[in-house]
Amino acid sequence: MHLSVLQYDRLERAITNGTRLQLYRRGTEFLVIPERLRLQHGRELIVARHPSTGSLLEIYIDELDAMEIVK
Repeated sequence: MHLSVLQYDRLERAITNGTRLQLYRRGTEFLVIPERLRLQHGRELIVARHPSTGSLLEIYIDELDAMEIVK
């Protein structure tokens, strides 16, 4: 998945405000709280936490099928 400028803006705002994201990757839905966006080996990575367990998740943007901001 390639993000548009608007999607990057929404992602950055979600990181700043602690807003939840709904991510879809390979048929699996993830509901996470994003903490930061970084590069690893030339790929963009969302570092997030599971809202219930606090488990750390690292998800590559190019592996996502869809992304939505949960309001």
